[in-house]
Amino acid sequence: MTTNRIKLRHLEALTAIARHGSLRAACAHLHLSPPALSKTLKELEDTLGTTLMHRDRAGIRMTAEGALFLRFANQSLAALHRGVEGLSDLRHGGRETLRVGSLPSVAARLMPQAVATFRRVAPDTRLMLRDGAHGALTALLRAGELDIVVGRMGGAETMQGLSFTQLYVEKVVCVTRAGHPLIERPDLDRLADWPVLYPPEDAAIRPLLDRWCLAHGVQPFRDQVDCVSGAFGRNYLRASDAVWFISEGVVAQDLADGRLHALPFDLSLTAGPVGLMTQPEAASSRSQQLFVQSLRVALES
Repeated sequence: MTTNRIKLRHLEALTAIARHGSLRAACAHLHLSPPALSKTLKELEDTLGTTLMHRDRAGIRMTAEGALFLRFANQSLAALHRGVEGLSDLRHGGRETLRVGSLPSVAARLMPQAVATFRRVAPDTRLMLRDGAHGALTALLRAGELDIVVGRMGGAETMQGLSFTQLYVEKVVCVTRAGHPLIERPDLDRLADWPVLYPPEDAAIRPLLDRWCLAHGVQPFRDQVDCVSGAFGRNYLRASDAVWFISEGVVAQDLADGRLHALPFDLSLTAGPVGLMTQPEAASSRSQQLFVQSLRVALES
């Protein structure tokens, strides 16, 4: 086998299928027809002499060989992205670009102060911020489209091939609007009587909260909306009697200001580490080091 037979389109096809979990979604992302994408994947498998993934009604399942090759394919594409952006930075006077992803709890609680500090120490760096769910952000990190992700540590399958450095520990809280009937009579057995905002399946806190519900005998909610959007959650609670399970950082300021109220349920089982996720082989730039320092300053203040 010779590596010169492996083309950029082969790597892009494999990583897109793995990221999106289906051929159809990968086709839409790459603007390819299903036959063209299948042919590209077959070419790569023939070149490598192995099957990289199995496809069935449940979706895509990577083989052991596929998972191994995918890790290096992601690293190769990430290095290519950094090289292209490095040339662009040089053309714009040598300005560095730093791309940071953050989960909602970090975006609301930590990022504003960290960014303000960073802008003072690195005013010439072009800073690009993106927030979203754990699965989406870690996929972008692996693909080289983000340099750092700040958020909760996910399950083993979502953290594979990533480096994690803990910053602090955070738990989930159950909040309502001020004046909600549950504030006077907080009762787990009555939770199902109200609309519930619950983290979606790709949220890092979802399995922790599922285990908490199971441990406390909380029955499935009849009126459940899967959501971690801070903007939607705050406004929905103002307009309804819903209760909201959300990372404490998302609503920390709302709780401090009295706009929302945390129900006194013991949610310590949902506590988990929040930290920095990076690609372990990627070199840390000066801007990245300064941003990490700014995060730590924000934590200490």
